[in-house]
Amino acid sequence: MTNEYYAHSKEGKPRQEWQRLYDHLKEVSERAFQSAKKFRSEDWAWNAGWLHDMGKAADEFQAYLLRENDIDDSEYNGTDKGRINHSSAGAAYALDCFGPQMGLIYAYLAAGHHAGLPDYYSTDTGTASLQNRLEEGENNLIRIRSAADEFGKNTRRDIRLPPYVKKDNFNLWVRMIFSCLVDADYLDTESFMTPLSSENRGGYQRLPELKTLFDNHMTHMTKKDPEKPINVIRNYVLTACRNAAPQNSGLFSLSVPTGGGKTLSAMAFALDHAEKHGKDRIIYVIPYTSIIEQTAKILSDIFGAENIIEHHSNLDPEKETYRSRLASENWDAPVIVTTNVQFFESLYAAKPGRCRKLHNIINSVVILDEAQLLPPGLLEPCVNVINHLTRHFSVTLLLATATQPALPNLDNPHEIIPDRAQLYEQLKRTKTIFPKDLNAPSTWEEIAENLKKHDQVLCVVNTRRGCYDLFRLMPEGSIHLSALMCGEHRSAIIQKIKEDLKNGTPIRVISTQLVEAGVDIDFPVVYRALSGLDSIAQSGGRCNREGNLNKSGQLGEVHVFIPPKPAPRGLLRKGEDTTKELMSLSGFDSQQSDAFTRYFSLFYSRVNDTGSRFKEWLENEASPQVRVHFRTAAKEFNLIEDVSQPLFVKYGNSQIWMDELRRIGPTRNNVRKLQRYTVNVSKRDFEKMNSEGMVEELWPGFWAWLGPYDSCHGLDLFGRGWAPEDLVV
Repeated sequence: MTNEYYAHSKEGKPRQEWQRLYDHLKEVSERAFQSAKKFRSEDWAWNAGWLHDMGKAADEFQAYLLRENDIDDSEYNGTDKGRINHSSAGAAYALDCFGPQMGLIYAYLAAGHHAGLPDYYSTDTGTASLQNRLEEGENNLIRIRSAADEFGKNTRRDIRLPPYVKKDNFNLWVRMIFSCLVDADYLDTESFMTPLSSENRGGYQRLPELKTLFDNHMTHMTKKDPEKPINVIRNYVLTACRNAAPQNSGLFSLSVPTGGGKTLSAMAFALDHAEKHGKDRIIYVIPYTSIIEQTAKILSDIFGAENIIEHHSNLDPEKETYRSRLASENWDAPVIVTTNVQFFESLYAAKPGRCRKLHNIINSVVILDEAQLLPPGLLEPCVNVINHLTRHFSVTLLLATATQPALPNLDNPHEIIPDRAQLYEQLKRTKTIFPKDLNAPSTWEEIAENLKKHDQVLCVVNTRRGCYDLFRLMPEGSIHLSALMCGEHRSAIIQKIKEDLKNGTPIRVISTQLVEAGVDIDFPVVYRALSGLDSIAQSGGRCNREGNLNKSGQLGEVHVFIPPKPAPRGLLRKGEDTTKELMSLSGFDSQQSDAFTRYFSLFYSRVNDTGSRFKEWLENEASPQVRVHFRTAAKEFNLIEDVSQPLFVKYGNSQIWMDELRRIGPTRNNVRKLQRYTVNVSKRDFEKMNSEGMVEELWPGFWAWLGPYDSCHGLDLFGRGWAPEDLVV
């Protein structure tokens, strides 16, 4: 009887060549079963596979398939012409057969496999709650009861929750099963509907092969100038990472001052650890899209670009292949380079496309670069998911940073560097000079005069406005760098800075904080507006980076100054105030390795953490009621608040892509291209621009700046006399 139903049709093909519903349910169950073995939940995934598309047995859905293929549907006379919601019947059947607790777990999975994991109660997310879906499902189940009972015979009834599943990780466990289900559903549907896509999946070199490439690269690299002091230290860090790799899977920290070879040493640990413990992949997580390309290029040069999957919003389409695009959907590749946003927001997501990759995080090595840049307001849920990934899902996670944060409630990580204090002393390449009076601001004119005394100097300020005002006082030939310049423009400017530094050309750069994390530049002198101690240290990482001044017994100089205005209220102001308080303490030394622990402990105590809301949505009623608000939590978990409006600007070849967008609308290619030519402005400034006719809507939701964009400032807001207070990260 169940062979009479179909799951998918093929255009122009007779029904005999369509995919039977029984075959689809069986194949999805088997695929999901295999994926869920990694976290001892295979029977749960198996059952979810049999339940998810049960509703397609309804006459209404079968008639819909006929109509879509221009086939007479008169055999289903009397059925509605609309397409029935086929997800809700399986949810209702689960509750009917498995009882109120186990049944609700399956109900979330079945009801959400297209629309996304729902909230239990009705909320303001604009989507139906699980309660609503179950009401609808009961009516739909009546129509398919006989078929549902037949399919249901394949489910496994005598199963229990894995012993590690508790109230505080229940939501993550459900998402992991959901990931197994939706990926299996996508893959089986793809293999039937578009077999060419299935054939293009995989084919990557595996981690043992990539490790050989990496070892060869490092052998060659360590032979270059091995006696140079900085290289001796980098080799020490590399050796420490390789010595730590055989240790058991879990949570590690790598505290290495900027310039200590952190990126490659972390990868050495990951590859050696993966070989020892049979890990499936390495996921390199980076805070900003502005620096992700640099890391991806380093790894691509070693492993080959074809073996590195970049998954972030700023990826140039020319670097993307059909195969890499498929792998970015579910992270089924050996090395993934992605962002904090993509990684953490996926772990709290509800939509199938976003959750699909989660089961491939299991049994991986995750390198979390610059961990201090996790958003303070979301520390509790971020730390919670880190703890549970390492405790229960076979993830080894490495926190790699020069300024190791004291993340509250984090499980105790194993520090790879045996003597951090000694390493920081050995890698000391700068001296940080604070003003005597931290409450006495300087004028921009005074700061400009100090900068003019140096042939090569970098000055980092807190706001775009400060960057603009100081730059206007600098001599001709100085460089302005801020996020009012599009990504393509910034990349060109940073390349010029590197070339001038290499050639010894005089160069003075005024920048916002965008140079602080991961931008590989090396100035003899750096000036930094008062800010959080971590930001001052990161700016200092752009000073005497290669230790060249040490050869003559000198250190690079990092001058901290008090800008004319304090940082705007918010996290920047809290960081500034925390630094002031610590510097007022007798005996505090900002360049000691324990300074950051003290700084972050005090800083986090000043920040309002919103984590308690996530406990309310995801944990409070998780057991025994199984009432979870997946959709609300996903909506609220935003690492970057959506308070800005992106604008396309005229720079380089952007006009070509703007014209195409205006002509044919958004495509994957033109939108990706235009991301390199985008500047974000505050919503308030956008409204002002719109009222003055300075922006144009090229296509609904896509806006372009019509005002001046020049080679010095980028999008020239301040030349119009505006004074926005938006910041740059």
